[in-house]
Amino acid sequence: CAVKTCWMRLPSFRSVGDALKDRFDGASRVMLSNADLEPAAPRNDPAPHRVPRRDRYRFQLRPHNPDHKSPGAKDLVYLEPSPGFCEKNPRLGIPGTHGRACNDTSIGVDGCDLMCCGRGYRTQTMFVVERCN
Repeated sequence: CAVKTCWMRLPSFRSVGDALKDRFDGASRVMLSNADLEPAAPRNDPAPHRVPRRDRYRFQLRPHNPDHKSPGAKDLVYLEPSPGFCEKNPRLGIPGTHGRACNDTSIGVDGCDLMCCGRGYRTQTMFVVERCN
């Protein structure tokens, strides 16, 4: 007698990351209208503060730009743009990147192209003499 066992398997971390990045790049800005936020009609419910499951997602997301199509069930959406990290914003606790040291050979987050936000940068060469142990 043969026994067969099946189990669910997660995709690779790289493929999940790539799929999320694709959705992030295609995210749509949306808005809610005031009509969508009105409470549902009263019911004879023993727990009136609880929103019934069928009414929980009753609102409809509309594109911020009327020329764009409405988002689908698997699309990523956002209500407000994220604040930028380039400019200082004390209210949000963002120090900005002006005056920070960067690595001109790096393509990562410490690289000058990304960190300086297209403003340009000055290169400074330093020679350090250290005593050997």
